[in-house]
Amino acid sequence: MVNGHAAVFETTLIPPGGTAPAGIAWMDTGLLSARLYSGSVSPGKGPYTYTAPIQPKQSASLVAAFNGGFMMSVAQGGYYTEGQTVFPLKNGAASLVIYSNGSIDIGPWGSGPGFTLSANVVSVRQNLSPLVVNGAPTPLASSSDWQIWGATCSKTSCTGPGIEHQWRSGIGMTADGAAVYVTGPSLDPLQLAQLLVRAGAISAMQLDINPDWPDFATYNPSAPNGLASAKNGTKLLPNTVQGPWTFFEPTWARDFFTMSARK
Repeated sequence: MVNGHAAVFETTLIPPGGTAPAGIAWMDTGLLSARLYSGSVSPGKGPYTYTAPIQPKQSASLVAAFNGGFMMSVAQGGYYTEGQTVFPLKNGAASLVIYSNGSIDIGPWGSGPGFTLSANVVSVRQNLSPLVVNGAPTPLASSSDWQIWGATCSKTSCTGPGIEHQWRSGIGMTADGAAVYVTGPSLDPLQLAQLLVRAGAISAMQLDINPDWPDFATYNPSAPNGLASAKNGTKLLPNTVQGPWTFFEPTWARDFFTMSARK
């Protein structure tokens, strides 16, 4: 809850052709402000002001946090934050853009207003190609060459041949500006896109994949104006490897996003 209003709604859905529930979180961006946290490994090239662990000043308004994208060596895109181009931004790459007022948008970089580097853009995280455009999965989402969406682990480890249906995560925007996050344990790229569309996304991108990385948590301190922490956080799906504690770990070296109550 933010100022007496529900800021995050969560549910689960089984995707078309699937058997395992995927988690879906809908976030009211009118109540929530986004921030990109950068890691020493992903994207590297720090130090950064905003990096794990989340500090008490920021945890006072923290509502939710979720994982970022691939390692930059395989993300096929760029990274901009805290006034620096950490990796060059790539036209056409799927991009989550954060503006100076804390609002976000998702779409292909260079595709129009808001998707070019300007004074009101504070962060851009790119990852692969767009997954959903104009409210429908892209042709690449249903490609038989599913490996273009990243190298996956096998059924039992990350040392054997990868499988198409694997842990995946994605983020999208609805027509009225809400953000929707999806993750699940047995998804191919098209199923991830279909879930995002079912949740109302008109544009969406894939985030990180494989068991160790997808992570969405919400925080609900027991006291009014209390601090979010690992102890009062809840997973979107109970079977994710990571959890609400991850973003409070000093050793966490990957990028991630936070959604905090607007002042």
